[in-house]
Amino acid sequence: MGRKVTLATCSLNQWALDFDGNLERILKSIEIAKAHGAKYRLGPELEICGYGCADHFYESDTLLHSFEVLRKLLESPVTQDIICDVGMPIMHHNVRYNCRVLFLNGKILLIRPKMLMANYGVYRELRWFSPWKQLRQVEEYFLPRMIQEVTGQDTVPFGDCVLSTKDTCIGTESCQELWHPRSPHIQMGLDGVEIFTNASASHHVLRKADQRVNLIKSATTKSGGIYLYANQRGCDGDRVYYDGCAMVAINGDIVALGAEFSLNDVEVITATLDLEDVRSYRGEICQPNMDIEPKPCHRVKVDFSLSNGDDIYLPTHQPITLHFHSPEEEISLGPACWLWDYLRRSGQAGFLLPLSGGVDSSSTACIVHSMCVLLCQAIEDGNSQVLEDVRRVVGDDSYRPEHPRELCGHIFTTCYMASENSSEDTCSRAKGLANQIGSTHMNINIDLAVKGILGIFSVVTGRWPQFRANGGSHRENLALQNVQARVRMVLAYLFAQLSLWARGKPGGLLVLGSANVDESILLAPPTAELEPLTDGQVSQTDEADMGMTYSELSVIGRLRKISKCGPFSMFCKLIHMWRDALSPAEVAQKVKHFFRMYSVNRHKMTTVTPSYHAESYSPDDNRFDLRPFLYNTRWTWQFRCIDNQIPLLRVPLLVAAAGGTSWPAGIKDAPPKTEPLNAGSGQLESTKCLPHSGVPDGR
Repeated sequence: MGRKVTLATCSLNQWALDFDGNLERILKSIEIAKAHGAKYRLGPELEICGYGCADHFYESDTLLHSFEVLRKLLESPVTQDIICDVGMPIMHHNVRYNCRVLFLNGKILLIRPKMLMANYGVYRELRWFSPWKQLRQVEEYFLPRMIQEVTGQDTVPFGDCVLSTKDTCIGTESCQELWHPRSPHIQMGLDGVEIFTNASASHHVLRKADQRVNLIKSATTKSGGIYLYANQRGCDGDRVYYDGCAMVAINGDIVALGAEFSLNDVEVITATLDLEDVRSYRGEICQPNMDIEPKPCHRVKVDFSLSNGDDIYLPTHQPITLHFHSPEEEISLGPACWLWDYLRRSGQAGFLLPLSGGVDSSSTACIVHSMCVLLCQAIEDGNSQVLEDVRRVVGDDSYRPEHPRELCGHIFTTCYMASENSSEDTCSRAKGLANQIGSTHMNINIDLAVKGILGIFSVVTGRWPQFRANGGSHRENLALQNVQARVRMVLAYLFAQLSLWARGKPGGLLVLGSANVDESILLAPPTAELEPLTDGQVSQTDEADMGMTYSELSVIGRLRKISKCGPFSMFCKLIHMWRDALSPAEVAQKVKHFFRMYSVNRHKMTTVTPSYHAESYSPDDNRFDLRPFLYNTRWTWQFRCIDNQIPLLRVPLLVAAAGGTSWPAGIKDAPPKTEPLNAGSGQLESTKCLPHSGVPDGR
């Protein structure tokens, strides 16, 4: 009958600038697609060079090597008799574009540049690429000589065009174009395009998978059609994890869906679908609107069919039931997959984590254990690449892990860095967790190193600083805490470099850190344990050091980062959000306190090591949170605007929310009583000053 088509999309674990590995994975995906009978194969965005090349896109080498890989693909017998849709950067008229290249049997059919760029959050596409702004327009692109020699073509169509086969019409989108209010698939669908493809490099964000699915379902619910979605997977060299989820939809239903978190470098999803289902759907639902598109798509014709004449007995894929991970599962799985790519591609032999007994470092340890669980499961499922990588990491060609705890013992080292200020509770919690997950655990006492450094200072100055509890000043107290934090950092890197050597094993370890966006354990108040104990018990707490609770800091941090609030707008929001607990003067004091300490400590973020990015409000480095590091910490104009409002708020204030008036006149205007924030109160000082820290935990 010639109306059923088998299509393939995929998730590939590409690596920026790894042209050999990227080519190998592309060819493997095409081979798998053909083995399943597919006549069209879609790959992720910029899959040839890797999406995360960043400023390497400026280099002519990146474009040159991308074309060299394209030539290999055109010459390969694997790519015969299937339309291949690959992504790469291309320069046209001296302008760089993020492009899709469609080819068949050694001939390039068309080049479609991306039209809507992602330029928010972690994305900076406009820094390297220009969008194609000429709607429905196509130009001639002169191919490089190396490609002409293979294809026999001098020029190919370049621009906003679609591909017409003998049996259907295919239109292309790229990543951000799906999320845009004027997505190209809307106009293409109204012009009769039946198959939409989307090549993405979409990173993991908590609770994002269902948004992605809903967008694709919506795209084909409105005007019918088949939608193929491809995505990158893994860590391609930066601080985000691309979470796969390749899928196929038809007329608002998902019929095939790949894994969100997986250690498979190549995952191909295929689906067989009936084009008549699209035509019938549109005939009933969309008929009145199918002829209103004022300017038709430019069609590039190809003498090729996606369907076969004898397909009446070919079964088609049916809608599937979707199951999404909980946020807790995402936190366990996403960073675990990212850490594995980081470890195996770094060439190191494992991880070292200073384990303090607090929730932040304990969570990091559990994520490493989750990684080991995934590795053992993948090996049990027959993933030979994972087994090969594990053997290379542990340095044993015959090794085969039998249990996650056993694997943890080979590749994960934890250490508790005690001082005279440490408590037995945190020490026992760290030791107990290490025993549960199976890590190689060490107890290290830092007192000797701290006293040595202070001794040097004393010899030079003739002074010995004291903690505040022992009569010292605030500056002395801060310096003594910072010495402990810095010593722990230095020792962590020393043991990471030499602990395997000391055990007679090759290789070094990657140091892992953690950060305090929020922290609380039942019966274990968050504490840095940098000040002297009182009667053997912890007297120092993070919240006292910060001058606010973690819950308050969470609200303030989200207003600053996600809601884009400066001091005055934050004050205006918080006087309503906290009206039942704090007076306007108390709110003002907390806002001022936060911005003072944020600006004082912002410079530390320029040296923070990369951290896993999964939410807009998260520990992350200065490349994502683009702000100055040198501030006028007095914020005179902004704080004066706040101060001018406080007298006006000491009379009854009507609020436009349930509950009527907020504060009775004359009540709740007493100045707040808060301790000054200790800029060095964490194991590394920025952990306790900022909601966005991402620095190593230090015990």
